[in-house]
Amino acid sequence: MDTPQNTALMRALTELPGPLPVRGVIHIVIPHTDRFTVVGNHLAQHAGLSTVAVGLAVRIQSLPQGTEIGIKALAARFPEGEKLIAAALRELEAHGYLRRAVTNLPNGRIVTRTVFCNQPTALLCPRVVAQRPAPPQTPPPVQDPAPEPPAPEAAAAPQAPALPDVQQEQEQEPEAPAPQEQAPEAPAPAPQDHAPFVARVPPPTAPRQPSPPLPQPRELTAELDRAATALLSDLRRHARQLVLSENDIRQLAPAVAAWLERDTHPDTIRHTLTNDLPQPLRHPAKLLKHRLTVLLPPPLPGADDLAAPARPRIAVTPFQTCDGCERAFRAPTPGHCRDCRNAHAHGPAQAAAA
Repeated sequence: MDTPQNTALMRALTELPGPLPVRGVIHIVIPHTDRFTVVGNHLAQHAGLSTVAVGLAVRIQSLPQGTEIGIKALAARFPEGEKLIAAALRELEAHGYLRRAVTNLPNGRIVTRTVFCNQPTALLCPRVVAQRPAPPQTPPPVQDPAPEPPAPEAAAAPQAPALPDVQQEQEQEPEAPAPQEQAPEAPAPAPQDHAPFVARVPPPTAPRQPSPPLPQPRELTAELDRAATALLSDLRRHARQLVLSENDIRQLAPAVAAWLERDTHPDTIRHTLTNDLPQPLRHPAKLLKHRLTVLLPPPLPGADDLAAPARPRIAVTPFQTCDGCERAFRAPTPGHCRDCRNAHAHGPAQAAAA
């Protein structure tokens, strides 16, 4: 009674769908709603990084932007020592997750800026920098023309020239442009110095390979057709999911006849079609068509094919006995050996020289 037990954990295990694995880790996944950081499997399962480097990278990703992540700052925050943290930072820098660059500030100070990238492989792909759209230009408001001076004043001062009216019209002309001139011109596209983006992932709608045709017998006799139809109709007795329509049986009967024509036993065909069926089985006819096509056995070999190949006969030169010295030597016909032939050849030559 004094042993503490986590009943909440056991209750969560009973709520997991499906059978639990016999060994290995069992995940209880509870979705996060706040205070979480997304970490990719390329980092969490990186084969070239140590566990300390992976844990330090996760810690750095969870820190807010602008936090000091120098060696001394991290050593003061975490229980690891400075040497271990420095080695982990070098690992992250070698694999592209971390980069430290020296920057000169406008006030003359030199600082080290540390940049952490959560997915360095994405930086290797060329990207298209999105251009910010120009803010819409609103046309200036049209001002109403100033009221004309009254006629009595104009009559009282006839010597005043009409320059103010002309100046007022000149000032009003740029403020009220024509409607076609008010529309702002589209900004010219900036020249792109970078390479265009190339998608490295194939489109999801890739063309599918055509399925191979059903096997056909060399000659569909009435006996083969009857046996194939009976075998297909009897499959539902051995597997309740394999309920075929008459149209499906007519389409699959030639394929089963091709199996029977190749001396395949009906029990073997039945076992091949009913063994290890998927659950649930939505299209029985398509599954049988696939198995009859892909698992078609080859024809049985004949007696001549199973016979051992004849060994090639090697011509052996027989032994001969020399007529002069009785020495054995190999030659196709009887005669003298090499030494006797040489002696007979040198004897007449010496006599002629003497």
